[in-house]
Amino acid sequence: MTTVRFTDITKRFATTPALSGVTAATGPGITGLLGPNGAGKTTLLRILATVLAPDHGRVEILGLDPGDREERTEIRRRLGYLPQEAGFHPRFTAFEFVDYVAILKELDDRRARHAEVHRVLEVVGLGNVAGKRIKTLSGGMRRRLGLAQALLARPEVLLLDEPTAGLDPEQRLRFRQLVSGEHGRTVVLSTHQTEDVAALCSRVVVMDRGAVRFDGTPAALARVASGRVWIADTEASLGAAVSWRTGDGRVRHVGNAPAGAEIAAPTLEDGYLLLIHQNRTDEEAA
Repeated sequence: MTTVRFTDITKRFATTPALSGVTAATGPGITGLLGPNGAGKTTLLRILATVLAPDHGRVEILGLDPGDREERTEIRRRLGYLPQEAGFHPRFTAFEFVDYVAILKELDDRRARHAEVHRVLEVVGLGNVAGKRIKTLSGGMRRRLGLAQALLARPEVLLLDEPTAGLDPEQRLRFRQLVSGEHGRTVVLSTHQTEDVAALCSRVVVMDRGAVRFDGTPAALARVASGRVWIADTEASLGAAVSWRTGDGRVRHVGNAPAGAEIAAPTLEDGYLLLIHQNRTDEEAA
C-alpha cells in the first residue's frame, strides 16, 4: 500500500535549485532519506508536510492532494511532522507547548487532550519535566519535545527531519526503540547519519544536489561498494576515493581497489560514500 507519493517534484529558491525532478513512493515502514547537508532533504520533507508547495510535480499523502485546501487540512490531521528547527516559544513549559500544538491539531476535548499530551511526553522521556519552561531544557530535551508534538494523536504518516541531532547515545537508542515499535505507520526519516538508516530503515533513498541518486534497501546500498572496500597499513592508496584510519591502526579505503588488495565486507556507509563521490565526480566531468 502506497501512502506517500511524489512525482517529478521541482523547487527553486530564487536562482538556486533545491529539488530537480524528484520521484519516489513509499508505504508503511521506515524509509530513510539519506544525504549530505544541502542535498534537498529538508525541502522535500517540508513539501510532504504541506509547509511548502512544489514549483512543479505532484504530491499525494494518504491518497489526498495537498494542493486542495480541504484535502490539505485532512492530511494535516493525520500527519506528524518534526521540522529541523521546531521554533519553540521559550516562555512555554514543555506541557504548554505540546498542549498548544494539540489544540492546533483540533484535539478539542480538554480532558482527553491533556491525557494525550501527558502520554507523548512520557513516551519521549519528558514526563518529569512537563512543568519546566522550554528555555531551561537542554538541546537534547528540546529535540525530544519536538518529537513529542509530532506523535500527537498517533499520526498515520510521520515525517522526521534529523530527529537524532543533539541526542546522546542512550537517547538515540530510545528513539530507535520508539520509532521501530510503531507498526503499520509510514515513517520518513531524513538524516545524514548512516548508522540511523542502517539501524532502522527497510528502505533508503539517497539524495544529493536536489536529485535522487539511489532508491532501494540498505543491503543494496551496501552492495554498491562490493569489492571496492579494502584494508591497508598505509593512508596512501591508488584508487581510493575516501580513506580513514580505524581504531586498530589500519586504514580503510573506499574506491577502486588495486590488484591484490585485502578486500573488506562493505557497509551501508561505504556504499553511500562511494555513491556520493561518484556522483560528484561524474558531474564535474560533464
